[in-house]
Amino acid sequence: MIQDKKVIVVLPAYNAEKTLEYTYHEIPFDIVDDVILVDDKSNDKTVDKAKELGIKHIVIHNDNMGYGANQKSCYNEALKLGADIVIMLHPDYQYTPKLIHSMAYLIANEVYPVVLGSRILGKGALKGGMPLYKYFFNRVLTLGQNILMNAKLSEYHTGFRAYSREVLETINYNINSDDFVFDNQVLAQIHFAGFEMAEITCPTKYEDDSSSINFKRSVKYGLGVIRTSLQFLMQKAGLAKFNYLITNSKTK
Repeated sequence: MIQDKKVIVVLPAYNAEKTLEYTYHEIPFDIVDDVILVDDKSNDKTVDKAKELGIKHIVIHNDNMGYGANQKSCYNEALKLGADIVIMLHPDYQYTPKLIHSMAYLIANEVYPVVLGSRILGKGALKGGMPLYKYFFNRVLTLGQNILMNAKLSEYHTGFRAYSREVLETINYNINSDDFVFDNQVLAQIHFAGFEMAEITCPTKYEDDSSSINFKRSVKYGLGVIRTSLQFLMQKAGLAKFNYLITNSKTK
C-alpha cells in the first residue's frame, strides 16, 4: 500500500509454469497488497505452481478465451478487490518486476494516472533479444499510431502497465477485443479520454520460455493496430462513432 492506496499486481497467465516463480519472487511485497493470477486454460501446471507459491487469488478460464479476455478478468477481479493501483505484469519473466516501485509511486503521487514500461526507450529491446522483425514492426506501427492519434509514445505494445482505478473505471475495456489488439484498444481509450501516460525504460528478456506470437498472428495484430488508430482518428474528427471509445458516463 502507498499513501493508503491499495496496490494489486495482476498476472495474465498462459503456460507460465516455468517462469512464474522467477516473476513472483521479484514482486516487491513491501508495497504490493495482493496478486491475482488469471489462467487462460494453460496446457501446463501454471495453476499448480501458483498455488504452490501461495497466490491466493486465482481465476481459471474453463476455455482458452484469449489474451484480451484474460486481462478483462484480471482488471475486473482487481477492481472487485478494491485496488487503487493495478499493475499488469506478464508472468513469463520478460519484464522485470523490480520496476513496480517506480510505476506505482508515479500513480500514487498523482503524477500520472497511467505508466508504461517501455522496451524501446534506451536499448532494452534488441539487447534483451527481441527478434529483429518484431522490433522493426514495433517501430513502424508506433510511428503510424503516433501520427494518427497525435501522440508521442515510444511504443504501444508493451505488456507491462500500471493504471489508476479511475482510468479502469472510466474506459469501457470490457467491450474490447478478446485477442492481442486489446492492448492497443486500451491505450486508444485512455488517450481519447484525455488521460496522460508516462513511460519508463524497461529492460526485457526474450528467452525460450517467454511468451510470443508467431509471424502470422503478428500480421493479424498489426492490422488490428492500424484499424484501431484509424478508428480513433475518425471518431476524433467526428466522422464515425465506435462504442469502445466512449467513456463510462458514471465516471467522466
